[in-house]
Amino acid sequence: MRISESCAACLYDKQAKRTENTEYLAEIRKLLDERKETDTSPYMVYLFRKVYMKYFGAGADYTEIKKQYNDLVLGMEEKLRDEIRKDADPLARALIMARVGNYIDFGAMNHVDPQQFLELFSDTEMREDDIPVYRSFLEQCAAGSNFLLVCDNCGEIVLDKLMLEQLKLRFPHLQIKALVRGGEVLNDATMEDAVYTGLDQVADIVTNGEAISGTIYEMMPEEAKRVMDEADIILAKGQGNYESMSGQGRHVFYEFLCKCDLFTGRFQVPRLTGILIEEK
Repeated sequence: MRISESCAACLYDKQAKRTENTEYLAEIRKLLDERKETDTSPYMVYLFRKVYMKYFGAGADYTEIKKQYNDLVLGMEEKLRDEIRKDADPLARALIMARVGNYIDFGAMNHVDPQQFLELFSDTEMREDDIPVYRSFLEQCAAGSNFLLVCDNCGEIVLDKLMLEQLKLRFPHLQIKALVRGGEVLNDATMEDAVYTGLDQVADIVTNGEAISGTIYEMMPEEAKRVMDEADIILAKGQGNYESMSGQGRHVFYEFLCKCDLFTGRFQVPRLTGILIEEK
């Protein structure tokens, strides 16, 4: 997904809020001004992080925040699992709950409010505009053999686990894999988080090899490339994965909440609207 001028300005402003160091900000400006048309926001942030470490060392540590939100949703797990089981279409309900989990994003959100997150569970019904995409998703799962979930944030991955449980019940023939980040970046999910939350009990876990809040094929290790190439069905969670994966010629289902002006404008929806789309 191409970086618009408004998106570039937002990326710069976020860095300017971190520091007034003119040399650092000059390097950030240069990276943005010289970006290629194919560069994405997750890739630019990846480059910013390298520059930041040169000037200031490691950035903020999200270890406790990640644990906080993993534990918060793990504490809800049995209640939500029970709600899902009682639904007329458990997979549909689990898929929408997994989309609610995309709220927990310390990159796109200026402020993550646990109470607002919990309030989003008041509506986990599938909308009319979701249904055609969901039907196509079911058809692809019925026909395919290899399913890949491209994960996003901590906390969210507990809800992803509940969704994958239902996917396995509905389509027991599917071989399910999940792609996580290859290093610590913001509150994104890593291999350690996948094990901590039990995601590894419902999917084989693979990493993208980099501490990057997105999925850039050229940067992935060979195992991750193979897994993506062999996937018959890909479900990618979150704005960062959409930004870095869309327009690459792959058949992908995307699921996320619209959390910034770029996405609310692109999809013409209010903030925090859930999106389920298919890119063929």
